[in-house]
Amino acid sequence: MASLYNTLEEKIPVWRDDVESLLKNNGSSVISDVTLTQAYGGMRGVKGLVCDTSSVSPDTGLIIRGKPLLDIIDILPEQVFFLLLADEMPDEDALTNLQSQLSEHAVVPDYIWTILNSMPEDSHPMAMLNTAVLAMEKESVFRKNYDKGLSKEDFWKPMLEDGLSLIAKLPAIGAGVYRIRFQKSGLIEPDGSLDWGANFAHMLGLNDPDGNVKKLMRLYLMLHCDHEGGNASAFTSLTIGSTLSDLYYAVSGGLNALAGPLHGLANQECLKFVLEIRDKFGGAPSRDELEQLCWDRLKNGRVIPGYGHAVLRCPDPRFTAFMNFGKEHIENDDVFHIVETLFDVVPEVLKKHGKAKNPWPNVDAASGALLYHYGLREFSYYTVLFSISRSMGIISQIVINRALGIPIMRPKSVTTRWLKDNC
Repeated sequence: MASLYNTLEEKIPVWRDDVESLLKNNGSSVISDVTLTQAYGGMRGVKGLVCDTSSVSPDTGLIIRGKPLLDIIDILPEQVFFLLLADEMPDEDALTNLQSQLSEHAVVPDYIWTILNSMPEDSHPMAMLNTAVLAMEKESVFRKNYDKGLSKEDFWKPMLEDGLSLIAKLPAIGAGVYRIRFQKSGLIEPDGSLDWGANFAHMLGLNDPDGNVKKLMRLYLMLHCDHEGGNASAFTSLTIGSTLSDLYYAVSGGLNALAGPLHGLANQECLKFVLEIRDKFGGAPSRDELEQLCWDRLKNGRVIPGYGHAVLRCPDPRFTAFMNFGKEHIENDDVFHIVETLFDVVPEVLKKHGKAKNPWPNVDAASGALLYHYGLREFSYYTVLFSISRSMGIISQIVINRALGIPIMRPKSVTTRWLKDNC
């Protein structure tokens, strides 16, 4: 029977040969130069990692295994997880097998609920999620196998098993964090008839008479799955994983980076901006009123949240996907209408203003408004959704790195004195 494991077992030897050939024949090739500005600027733009699961093109946006995101917008999160790992879409048998494995591993240990229920009532949802992930480290199959003695070529196998186990449990843990932290009167049992994303929506317990919350969660979890290897959460996880720490350590560490205001909290800031506009005008303002508001912000030295992308020269395809979802499913909603009008107004304003090289929106300009519309209004929880999705990309990258034998990460640092003497 087709399975993710069997597919990887066939492909990994080929990938290893490709890497060995590249290193043997082109190992001295220079792929990047580093400027002093980049060294002080968080290494932005420095080509120093290999990530095959995804790439970001300035003109296309996110590309998953060679497939532009908008070309695969209707696939399930389970399918994108298979694609990230195996570089091919699962056939029906392989998808059924993967869903069966996720269902098999979905039960959350009782001690996790004891831990989460004992945390302070005002704990941040991200702290609760990351505590749960780290607490499950004792379950790691990789660590147990490594301690017994494990061939380097086989590191990826128990790492994949840990990855499947963790991915399987994240929807229940994430939904549990929501219901415990915001006092939603008890956990909701999973529904074995539902797919991974829809089951998460079910366990959140939001009102969903027409099934659109389930559709949104499938879309949300698919769209945020990966974003190259150099973003702060992925890079942190990859670094931890390169030490041969197991996935529970690595994923928890990476998600701690995602909790930072400069990384995973942007959708909250964008939504706050939209709600401020709604409250200021008592509803959705006219196009002219919104344009004047944007000019006033810029003249006061403030930015337009969600706009002015550092990389993209086009609207973020994830933004486009969310906007298309909203146009199809949402009617008579001031918040979403403001988001639509901002997209009509802001890029042109930023072009005329002249300081934003790329005036296009990113995913955060739209995602929060959709969550808000469907009743998920606890802003501090939004990054948990991001984390559940991004864990698929992080886990995929770590499994592949162990399969390819990528060594411990150890870039060289220099002192400011050295730079003064040598630049």
